[in-house]
Amino acid sequence: MDEHGTLATPADDATLVLLTVEEAARRLRIGRTTCFALIRTGELESIDIGRLRRVPADAPAEYLARRRAAKRAA
Repeated sequence: MDEHGTLATPADDATLVLLTVEEAARRLRIGRTTCFALIRTGELESIDIGRLRRVPADAPAEYLARRRAAKRAA
């Protein structure tokens, strides 16, 4: 349980280095399919480990920062 008395999910674990696509999607509050689309276009960084696709834990925040910067520049 976390400090609010709710069950913590693995995506909330700050010690994780890599996230599953589902965990990254949950952090961004988007769907799994949309997250895979962002990965496919290169907007969201990911790596292959064997047959697995993983997203670096800092990639969702970097994606958001780029989106915010682009919006400010427009």
